[in-house]
Amino acid sequence: MTRIGDRKVTHFSCRIEGRIAHLALTRPERKNPLTFDSYAELRDWFRALTHAEDVDAVVWGPNGGNFCSGGDVHEIIGPLTRMSMKELLAFTRMTGDLVKAMIGCGKPVIAAVDGVCVGAGAIIAMASDLRLGTPGARVAFLFTRVGLAGCDMGACAMLPRIIGQGRAAELLYTGRTMSAEEGLAWGFFNALHAPDALMAEAEALARRIAEGPNFAHMITKTQLNQEWNMGLEQAIEAEAQAQAICMQTADFRRAYDAFVARQKPVFQGD
Repeated sequence: MTRIGDRKVTHFSCRIEGRIAHLALTRPERKNPLTFDSYAELRDWFRALTHAEDVDAVVWGPNGGNFCSGGDVHEIIGPLTRMSMKELLAFTRMTGDLVKAMIGCGKPVIAAVDGVCVGAGAIIAMASDLRLGTPGARVAFLFTRVGLAGCDMGACAMLPRIIGQGRAAELLYTGRTMSAEEGLAWGFFNALHAPDALMAEAEALARRIAEGPNFAHMITKTQLNQEWNMGLEQAIEAEAQAQAICMQTADFRRAYDAFVARQKPVFQGD
């Protein structure tokens, strides 16, 4: 059995409880910025999560009232100004690899966003499957503020699919903050909760998902992402094949037996 809980982490916190992994960045005094090391460690953790059998869902939460302030100005932005093109491309590919690892990990990821959620932090929230926020959540794709393009870590592909092309274009061109109310109305946030209730709500949602048919959840996540690049006929055929696979699982039989017995099914992910 491969256990992600046995994996030691240094640059973020990871607590596994009830088959739910709780992640948070660990520099609250700086509003939880990312560093070269934390990018790499998070990428490797999500890659390993693909094979983990002790986690069925992930909750990525805030720390000290903030989610993530993006790349550390002194530890990332400064050094980038002195790098060669080869080194810069290696860095931008690494940051993109974190998003790809989150998408490909096979587990639903819930971002619980409070306070500052900007730059790469906004990308992490965007790359999660579900997003819960607070009225004080402030999301901004700040890349143009530092002289960069808005097309960072998949933003130009993913954000329009979540909130629409025009709204995404505005945020990516201007770098302005999207309020929590806008994020809810536009579909970026699935729901808003009071700060003192945010983590409980995120954990309840994660438990509800983790109690479901987790092999089928993996298939759902896979299809949600793969079907971006499919035409309708190809997508329907892909889903026919995916559903036929799920119909061979023990969880499908458990659901039927429980229905016949007028009981709630207890899924086991096989």
